[in-house]
Amino acid sequence: MSVRKTIYDVAVLAGVSEATVSRVLNNNPRVSAENRERVLTAARALRFKPNAQARLLAGGRPHTVMLVHPTSSKPPTWYFQLLESGALRACGQHGLRLQNHFVFPDSVRRDAAILHPVDNGECDGVVLAAPFSDDPLIIRALQLRHIPLILLASGHATRGLAAGVGMDDEAAGYEMASYLLKLGHRRFAFVLGLKDHLSAAERFDGARRALSEAGLDASAMPGLEGGLNFDYGFDAFHRIMASGYRPTAVICANDESAAGAIHAAHQHGLCLPRDMTITGFDDAPFARLLSPPLTTISQAIDTMAARAVDILVDVIKTVDRPYETVKPRLVVRASAAPPRD
Repeated sequence: MSVRKTIYDVAVLAGVSEATVSRVLNNNPRVSAENRERVLTAARALRFKPNAQARLLAGGRPHTVMLVHPTSSKPPTWYFQLLESGALRACGQHGLRLQNHFVFPDSVRRDAAILHPVDNGECDGVVLAAPFSDDPLIIRALQLRHIPLILLASGHATRGLAAGVGMDDEAAGYEMASYLLKLGHRRFAFVLGLKDHLSAAERFDGARRALSEAGLDASAMPGLEGGLNFDYGFDAFHRIMASGYRPTAVICANDESAAGAIHAAHQHGLCLPRDMTITGFDDAPFARLLSPPLTTISQAIDTMAARAVDILVDVIKTVDRPYETVKPRLVVRASAAPPRD
């Protein structure tokens, strides 16, 4: 592995001071044309690529923050739109440019798709959203490239590997199930997320912990494999009804799948919440517009994305930051009520 060249190496080859190299790299006008050309020639000869830390410490700004987010054949979800909104707001405050980088989670080339722009020097820092923030191999590959890295909404298994921010998903699941237990529910179903999405799995774990403390075993809340969009929630609810099992409360791993479950419940002629309670997670903008309005857990996604960029700037400055955990907040609306039986 070749040793990465530094500003010092460029300065030695160009026969100028490190301060002069810094001024040239930051387009400072107070450099003679002769010295500017000498620095640029030396940088090209050494194949020198200034990193974000060097630019920021020299008084400049890292050019680009790359937000790595999963994509599919369907249009971007409101979740991504809130991520983008928060990240854009923070990038604007710090004078940075945001680059959205969509990657198919199931692609055999997903690792290469994430690493290629880093290897090409197209970004100065990476915000890695779930489920990629749950993958220790991708995290390690990025760290070996010495790129400033932030994990967004990762599971407990990877939170110790890098700085970042996310909700305590296990606590969120526990809080939701505890609330429904207080309403009197004892038969549940849980619509899970994508297979590799650990946040959804941790919400399920938290809900099961609440049921266990209430003296209920795992059979009181079967989990159904699903996904995190409307269609998965719609399909999962139909599978619940086809199984013959009749929960009084269905907990969905996010609000979009809960919206699909509510639509399917209406097709089955159920009156919500009289006949069944359905809840979600995220507190999406549309959650209060559903019929009935959705009981959910708020995690302020745009605020978390903005905070991820704030932390990234500190990491670029070599300020050590732990993974920050956002406390979940229960939002009670009309989709949850005591069971009839």
